Amino acid sequence: MLKVYGRTSSVNVQKVMWVIGELGLEYERMDVGGAFGQNDQDWYLALNPMGRVPVLDDDGYILWESHSIIRYLARKHASGLYPSDPQACADVDKWMDWQIGFQQPAITPAFWNLIRTAEADRDMAAVQASSAETAKLYRMVDQHLQGRDFMAGNSFSIADVPVGAMTYRWYGLEVEHPDYPNLRAWYERLTQRPAYQEHVMLPIT
Repeated sequence: MLKVYGRTSSVNVQKVMWVIGELGLEYERMDVGGAFGQNDQDWYLALNPMGRVPVLDDDGYILWESHSIIRYLARKHASGLYPSDPQACADVDKWMDWQIGFQQPAITPAFWNLIRTAEADRDMAAVQASSAETAKLYRMVDQHLQGRDFMAGNSFSIADVPVGAMTYRWYGLEVEHPDYPNLRAWYERLTQRPAYQEHVMLPIT
């Protein structure tokens, strides 16, 4: 049985759990990180020397980094969530890399200040800059989704997972949300997926 180390409030853990839910896999999850700690203990650092979450234990095979875990699970279980055609695969990888390289860094200052920082200590200038940059990036996503149901075409794939997990967080923040109809339609499609409801649509903390 799969074992996942990581707390449910981590967006990176949510990505992995969402894919596990889509695949219908049995799993055991252990709270690690944040208020639960343990990620600085020797036993955990032996699994992941970075001390971050999540970590996957697949019957003794240890893997860390959320996007690597998602790709591994999709490949192993031949789910169709990760295409084998080189160009189709590259389209999926492109959006997964874009999420970790651009979307996540853009939204992080707003998230940390509004959710994990006491109101008196918040840097609202950083929030405003983060909000503007994130909205700019989502305009690009909205344009990309014109004529598409999902990030890499008309079928759900793991390209939707990192972007979709962060999009739930974005819509939950008290920041400007421009009217992006293609983005909103795609997001509404995600909200109908049971695994998204269970593992991503959680209180934002």
